[in-house]
Amino acid sequence: MTASAAAKATYSVIDAYDHPHGGRILRLRLGRGEALGVKELQSGALAATSPEGEEARIEVLGFALFGGRVSDARLARTGRVDIRVRGEDARGVRPGWTVAGPA
Repeated sequence: MTASAAAKATYSVIDAYDHPHGGRILRLRLGRGEALGVKELQSGALAATSPEGEEARIEVLGFALFGGRVSDARLARTGRVDIRVRGEDARGVRPGWTVAGPA
């Protein structure tokens, strides 16, 4: 069973780019399940899967605050979130990948 099959929420990566101070920014859109809360997203790692089936574990550092303060209500309403991640595997995550969590 893959990580996404057992996950509470599955997100699609709609954009990914390097953060100027290290790590990467992933722009996510909720695909399946219930939107994760702020504490769930900040508390650890997520599993990322490429369209070809390659898997990566990424550590969440925090949120990119482009559109304002992140809250549980906003995450549930919009289904979108920008997270800052790190890890060797995070460098390969691109648009089209799926992110599931918590891992």
